[in-house]
Amino acid sequence: MMYINKKNLALGLLVLTISGCMVGPDYVKPETAQPATFKEAAGWKVAEPKDDVIREKWWQLFNDAELNTLEEQVEISNQNIVAFRARFRQAQALVASSRASYLPFISANASKTRNQPSGTSTNTINGPSIRDTNSLTLNLDWEADIWGRIGRTVEANQATTKATSSDIAAALLSAQAELAQNYFSLRIADSQKKLLNETVTSYQKSFEVTQNRYKAGVVGKSDVVLAETLLKSTQAQASDLGIQRAQFEHAIALLIGKAPSDLTIAPTLLNVGIPDVPLSLPSELLERRPDIAAAERRVAAANAQIGVAKAAFFPSLSLSALGGYQSNTLSDLLSLPSRIWSLGATLAMTIFDGGERHALSDQAIAVYDENVANYRQTVLTGFKEVEDYLASLRVLQEEQRLQAEALKAARISETYTTNQYKAGVVSYLDVVNVYNTRLNSERTLINLQGNQMLNSVLLIKALGGGWSVAK
Repeated sequence: MMYINKKNLALGLLVLTISGCMVGPDYVKPETAQPATFKEAAGWKVAEPKDDVIREKWWQLFNDAELNTLEEQVEISNQNIVAFRARFRQAQALVASSRASYLPFISANASKTRNQPSGTSTNTINGPSIRDTNSLTLNLDWEADIWGRIGRTVEANQATTKATSSDIAAALLSAQAELAQNYFSLRIADSQKKLLNETVTSYQKSFEVTQNRYKAGVVGKSDVVLAETLLKSTQAQASDLGIQRAQFEHAIALLIGKAPSDLTIAPTLLNVGIPDVPLSLPSELLERRPDIAAAERRVAAANAQIGVAKAAFFPSLSLSALGGYQSNTLSDLLSLPSRIWSLGATLAMTIFDGGERHALSDQAIAVYDENVANYRQTVLTGFKEVEDYLASLRVLQEEQRLQAEALKAARISETYTTNQYKAGVVSYLDVVNVYNTRLNSERTLINLQGNQMLNSVLLIKALGGGWSVAK
């Protein structure tokens, strides 16, 4: 008995000594192209030292109280975010499950069987006897992680969990940015509607003046028809904006987890204050975008899976132990003579599998290569998006300046042509043309102001919002 214990102790020490060996490559973060600066950042206003990083609640840069209130609800009530959090808990549970493989599996069994042996296999005179067998046992099974199969599995699941955590941040940032875009689009529609309502009032007065002049015989019927056409078409444009506004409001309701009927946003004008967005260096983008962090963690998970596949080429060592009682009579079950036990070790190795292990190893390597390519593509896409929105904001700023000058000229032309018409110098068709030019210039300017807000949101999203991998 003492000899068996010593032998098993020696075996256990041997297992513990060699169990640190882990096959498969150790993870090294893939290299990516990282430009020194953003090409489109030339002339970008540098943020003050106290504002050199985008805040976690980045939407507060726009100084809009109603937007702030809506954004706070996304993290709490958006159902896509709720689903991502549930997926994260699944990943956490998988890590706990894989870690459990480090420990022995212990089970208890209690059984009672009644059987009758074959009559030809018994030496009893009166024929085979019916026997009862009662047993109560405790079983222990443990696989030694000699080659790191369990360790690599835990490593892969941990990396997947971190990737899933970054997925939550990416989904949250996307939903928050989408809400901000819908909100500013709604405000663009409000500003457009106010402009058109004011224009309708002005055109209504012009129509009445034209009618009076027609009744006085100063102008022809065609002027009245043109004035009415201008009025009705502008009213139709104002009405059409109601569809767009309703759709934006419904989209916002969905993002904050509400039914459209439960949300009403009062009309107000677009806040045209464009925020100064802090611009990080390209090298910092890898730490500021959750989608990049998620892609990198999936590379780490795929790398660990290569080790899992490689471990299948080596033998596995399993230890087992059993102890308990077994007796034909229930009253003697727990007595010392009924005691049973066994100890054992199993070393198993696959000799031939038709190339299955090689195929699984090749597959794991290919999955790793795919994830590396996806990671590098995500990084390049991140750089591209920042460059895109920097260029858009720069061009929109210049375009807005030119459009403001065009609107100023259109207003002067409208006043001048209207006076000419009253003097009988030009036709009413000329008046209609300058009216349309002025209205289109005003609408274009509002759209440009709105596009600046939308592209500011997209730039903040491209920079990773207020998230960082250090969290």
